[in-house]
Amino acid sequence: MHSMKSNHAFSYLLLTLALFATSSVANTIPKEWIDETTGHRVVRLSEEPGSRSLYFHQNGYSAQGDKMVISVDNPRGIATVDLKTFEVRRLYEHPDVGLLFMGPKSRNVYVTQIDGAGDGKVVAKNELQQPTTVLAINIDSGEVQHIATVPRGKIHSINTDETLLIGAFAERAYQLESGPRHARFEARYEAVGEDGKPLTFAEAKEVRINERLEARIPMQMFVVDIQTAKQSTIYEATDWLNHIQFSPTDPNKIMFCHEGPWHKVDRIWTMNLDGSERKKMHTRTMNMEIAGHEFFDASGERIFYDLQTPRGEVFWLASIDIKTNERVWRHLPRDWWSVHFNIAPNGTMFAGDGGDNEMVARAKDGKWIYLFESEPVRDVAGISAPDAAALIKPAVLKAKKLVNMENHDYRLEPNVTFTPDSKWVVFRSNMHGPVHVYAAEVAPAKKH
Repeated sequence: MHSMKSNHAFSYLLLTLALFATSSVANTIPKEWIDETTGHRVVRLSEEPGSRSLYFHQNGYSAQGDKMVISVDNPRGIATVDLKTFEVRRLYEHPDVGLLFMGPKSRNVYVTQIDGAGDGKVVAKNELQQPTTVLAINIDSGEVQHIATVPRGKIHSINTDETLLIGAFAERAYQLESGPRHARFEARYEAVGEDGKPLTFAEAKEVRINERLEARIPMQMFVVDIQTAKQSTIYEATDWLNHIQFSPTDPNKIMFCHEGPWHKVDRIWTMNLDGSERKKMHTRTMNMEIAGHEFFDASGERIFYDLQTPRGEVFWLASIDIKTNERVWRHLPRDWWSVHFNIAPNGTMFAGDGGDNEMVARAKDGKWIYLFESEPVRDVAGISAPDAAALIKPAVLKAKKLVNMENHDYRLEPNVTFTPDSKWVVFRSNMHGPVHVYAAEVAPAKKH
């Protein structure tokens, strides 16, 4: 009995010390500061270590623009952030919950519950072969609604009238990642080179995704009716289907990618829900040319993507107009390349989350959150080529630095997004150790 009491006392002591250590770390992370190198205000939105904002093309904002949703940890859950007061409120807790996206018109946030997701092993090992429960949670009342239980597969997107979810599943599991993810990073890729030595994170990722591509596992893209929970297959392929996105304005238009090494696959595609008008959106004209990390603008009329001609040498932020086929290529130098780009809801500017020297651009000074404006390259003296209207329109990006990311480890991708009012750039970072959600103000800080 004495021994049992001692063990309980010792366990309590360890728990107290752990909580104190977590609290101490949190207290050393600034809540707000003016970046000395950029002059822009940065605010830590999250209160708890392990908090994350959404992937760069997923909508984390309410239709009214007053709140955003983030994932939180210890215990695992979903929280809302008031975009006026920056108040954080825990909304829902479950050890296996995962954040999907905000509904485009309702006040519902959509989440998943997958048995075992909380230990970090499900995504790495099973490629979502187990059942996924989808819930809708009202961000004001906390009311929870069961939408559907999907036998297997990953939910990717929701259409603009909030009638359908879309996702994909593979016929068999493939272990893409090498083990459980570290709490500070996005993924875990490990591989060895021809010399038997371990490859860098970026190179190992290329090896692993190429192996997954070459497995040619049959896949199905499916939709789930939000009202009836009925699931229907809309497309089948042995290409690796990923990055599926509904248009933000057309409930029947989707964009998806053929995943794999970008210089090897024809990546960006659009299609109607009935399978018609399947169209490749970018055609390679140069060996080692790559295009990817595609996203819609708020109008749903243009698709933007990272373009390199060739990979790692010449960098563009490209776009294509779905209706007119107008193409614009915006050039930027090596150090301004970003893992992800995004466009403000008002369409006037872009953001980028930078990158480190191991990534595709091999930037010497690329660890920044950037703000970009696009300037067209004009015809000399107003003299145009006869077929100018049909040619690619060139432009250049002009950069402004928002946040110094020198202490950020890019194994966690920052995933920049704009707030609905286009006044803040939101991103996730481990710059202070634990992962937190931050926002950088677009306007320079006022001098006092």
